[in-house]
Amino acid sequence: MGKCNCPPGPPGPEGPRGLQGPPGPPGPLAEGSQLLQGLAGAIGAVGPTGLAGVLGPAGLAGLAGAIGAAGPTGLAGLAGALGAAGLAGATGPAGTAGPAGPAGPAGPAGTAGATGAAGAAGPAGATGAAGPAGATGAAGATGAAGGVLGFADFFALMPPDNAATVAPGTDVSFPQDGVTSGATIIRTGPSSFNLTEIGTYLVMFQGSMNEAGQLILTLNGADVTNSVVGRATGTSQMPGMGLVQTSVINSILTVRNPAGNSTALTMTPLAGGTRPVSAHLVIIKIA
Repeated sequence: MGKCNCPPGPPGPEGPRGLQGPPGPPGPLAEGSQLLQGLAGAIGAVGPTGLAGVLGPAGLAGLAGAIGAAGPTGLAGLAGALGAAGLAGATGPAGTAGPAGPAGPAGPAGTAGATGAAGAAGPAGATGAAGPAGATGAAGATGAAGGVLGFADFFALMPPDNAATVAPGTDVSFPQDGVTSGATIIRTGPSSFNLTEIGTYLVMFQGSMNEAGQLILTLNGADVTNSVVGRATGTSQMPGMGLVQTSVINSILTVRNPAGNSTALTMTPLAGGTRPVSAHLVIIKIA
């Protein structure tokens, strides 16, 4: 039977592979009705392996095999380059304060700050126990003596003293000396008296006069305005007193009928009886 260029039938069971024979030349293609397949010829010897055919389409994927055991850990790879810093995250809540650490050494003192306003005074504390008495200090210098430091009494008797009237601006005479202590207060004339030391003097004076009028103390010719005494009516005595303070040594004191008054004063003789009447000027240094 000759070869037929017909489509092959279903394959039969594979026989033992024989030697491949040389390929025969292709037969002519014939068109027409398909002939019945003839009996398979005896399998010839296996010819030499032909060229690989064109790769067919991929088959369906097979089922995944079981996972094998993990292999040994490989060597660590080299560290990668440092990436750019990320944005700062939100601040977390403060943690609980830890225990205080030991005090560090004191740092150098800083410059003093401005003085703050004084605070309110606190309540007084309890009185502490008395400390031991200290050693007696050295005696101080002796101070000035207290009390009366000097005095003098000057007086007049009418008659015969102050026989003429005492005109305004004129001083009353006390020409006679009474009891005197020391040389602090001395007369310089019938109506003028020297206060030799700087200090404070108590001055008291009095006299009987016929007319209403006034008397005043003067110091170095100037009126001592707070020493004025006066009488509006009658013929009784006119007493006066005042404290005089000097600022220079040898200040001159007088008792005067004040300048500007209209009436001359008559020192009354034998007032109320037969004896001469006294007028006094008493000066006491007290400081």
